[in-house]
Amino acid sequence: MSHLSPLLKQSSSLFAERGQGSFLYDADGRAFLDFTSGIGVTSTGHCHPKVVAAAQKQVATLIHAQYTTILNPRLVDLTDRLYAHLPEHLDSIAFANAGTESVEAALRLARHATKRANIIAFSGGFHGRTMASASITTSTTKIRTGYHPMMAGVVIAPFPHAYRYGWDEARTTEFCLRELDHILLTQTAPEDTAAMIIEPVQGEYGYYPVTRGFLEGLRERCDRHGILLIFDEIQAGFGRSGKFWSHQHFSAKPDILITAKGLASGFPISAIAANKELMAKGLPGSQGGTYGANAVACAAALATMEVIDEEGLVENARKSGEYLRERLTSLQNQHAEIDEVRGMGLMLGMEIVDKNGAPSGDRAAALLKNSEKHGLLLLRCGIHGQVVRWLPPLIVSNKEIDAAVSKFELALAEGL
Repeated sequence: MSHLSPLLKQSSSLFAERGQGSFLYDADGRAFLDFTSGIGVTSTGHCHPKVVAAAQKQVATLIHAQYTTILNPRLVDLTDRLYAHLPEHLDSIAFANAGTESVEAALRLARHATKRANIIAFSGGFHGRTMASASITTSTTKIRTGYHPMMAGVVIAPFPHAYRYGWDEARTTEFCLRELDHILLTQTAPEDTAAMIIEPVQGEYGYYPVTRGFLEGLRERCDRHGILLIFDEIQAGFGRSGKFWSHQHFSAKPDILITAKGLASGFPISAIAANKELMAKGLPGSQGGTYGANAVACAAALATMEVIDEEGLVENARKSGEYLRERLTSLQNQHAEIDEVRGMGLMLGMEIVDKNGAPSGDRAAALLKNSEKHGLLLLRCGIHGQVVRWLPPLIVSNKEIDAAVSKFELALAEGL
């Protein structure tokens, strides 16, 4: 541990020896309910037998099949299986290792295809830590501080954070669309704008779903001006929201979709999808990478998708998410420090405030520490670290939810 970078900060003190289902275990065999899911990655839980078997079989068969050099059956099968879950018009897929890489690939494709330079992103969005993705990330300053100058051509527009503005959804949506129109008149002309990129459910900023009217407004403006609309489904996709893709809660559809995290139950793989005509407008050599679409990761992703379909995990995320929200809303009604519960499916955020109603990262941190003592792992997000996020695997049961909420109630009772 003495040689691990001091810049890597763990949110818990757990040293995990193994994981199974919704639980992690330390060296003494103590069980911890894992309601972090590796930040939404272990969609089928830890070490699902079908995913483990698929990975083990692939490791013994072919590990590295560099996909700009050769093809392999798992890669071909995965593109077909993933396409079956995509919006029908998105019929061309490219792979990478991490979400941030696929964000970069999507922005590059948008600039190539439109021959325009500028990108509109939205306040509070998190898209990654590499140069282009960090340049469009505004969830907190820590992603960009000390890293300037950032990529040119980025404009940040308001996202409909109704809670932060203190307005209802209709007023917030109207305001944000009006500000977007102002930006198109004053900062980036439509003929200079390649794409708009948005998380249909924002992650790191505090689990804010977009409003239907706002997303429809983006689609209409993109269609009118020939701007591409990119949906970042890295955290909210793959069933987490209670639908396979979080944008399916709304009517608007993307020109480019980005996915990662829950795609392979913990193996590193990400993807972008677009239609073939659009994808063909990218320049030769602009996609690829040494480890992208690794054969073992592809096998794990295929098994993950089979488990999601066979075990009905999208529907479980919807039902379990409703149950979890009911339990958390009940806590909100009993505890003044819980100011709001928001999100979708098994992606819920709990806004923690101090006695004056101000965002309190200190209280949220104390709650996480107390919860860990009782065997529950949670994460924080939000600009002050004030949002406790509930992110269990898609396999979670109501019994496990009850156990987690009970542990959190103990944490609340211990004081903040």
